Amino acid sequence: MYRALVERDSAYDGVFVAGIRTTRIFCRPGCAAKKPREENVEFFASTRDALAAGYRPCKRCAPLEPQGRAPGWLSPLIERVENDPSRRWTDADLRSYGIDPSRVRRWFSANHGMTFHAYQRARRLGLALGRIHGGAGLSRTAYDHGYESESGFRDAFRLLFGSSPGRSGAVRPMVVTRVLTPLGPMVAGAVEEGLCLLEFADRRMLETQVGRLVRRLDCVWAPGSNEHISRLVEELAAYFVGTLERFTVPLVMAGTEFQTACWTYLISIPYGETRSYDDEARALGRSKAVRAVGRANGDNRIALLIPCHRVVRRDGQLAGYGGGVWRKRLLLGHERGRSERVP
Repeated sequence: MYRALVERDSAYDGVFVAGIRTTRIFCRPGCAAKKPREENVEFFASTRDALAAGYRPCKRCAPLEPQGRAPGWLSPLIERVENDPSRRWTDADLRSYGIDPSRVRRWFSANHGMTFHAYQRARRLGLALGRIHGGAGLSRTAYDHGYESESGFRDAFRLLFGSSPGRSGAVRPMVVTRVLTPLGPMVAGAVEEGLCLLEFADRRMLETQVGRLVRRLDCVWAPGSNEHISRLVEELAAYFVGTLERFTVPLVMAGTEFQTACWTYLISIPYGETRSYDDEARALGRSKAVRAVGRANGDNRIALLIPCHRVVRRDGQLAGYGGGVWRKRLLLGHERGRSERVP
């Protein structure tokens, strides 16, 4: 844990917090503050334990806030962008509000994998795609979303979506956004029919999974939200405070017939209970396909709602969770009401 703290390894955020004896402050593992000597650090399993031991939260890494939340200096800008997503913000605009453009660029690159300007562009084009699908004219859509010419709009549209606006009727949009949870930020994606993606943002296979999903659904993605994601946010909040045991958000399970059967079985596992991979294989009438079941569970792209965290080894040991075994342990403890409950 000390090595993770010194290396600022944010993969351990949520696993522990570090209390610094000399300052009486506790931090996330990924905190950028100067690191103390090892004998001056003690570790806690939760922020609650650190607070009970007399430590106060670090103002730099804000361990009491959901990981990935926009910092206070950036929140007003994000609110303005969402209030008027068709506006084109320039570096001069940012400076006029007293915000350093390079600071904004670094935060968006770290948290969204793209610069602020690329995020704006993708957001505008995603909205434009929705307008065109609704029957709006090309010229009006281009001008309403900050483009001074149709040609500029066409070029930007083709670069992001791989087709021209005139052929966008064949393009299926998937809106994607970040959702904050007590276990770290997640990436949620939804098409018109329902939710098709919910993964922890630090999952190593996330980019691969999104690519597979886009190909299987034959869709394009852009930043945004819809009624399914709004409903998801409400239900996740209720789940993590312990008042919701079964999600009702419509799901789009994009997989093979066998994968879909595995994922449907996962949904049938009651809240607070577990099954083994062998149990799942037998229930599907494929008792010798335990490894295939494990692979199918690993390809699940809708975490929590398709609860692959409820499947364990035959001996009860935890293994095989894309979001990390530590999250699997916390989720099962949360559902069983044990001491490992999510803070």
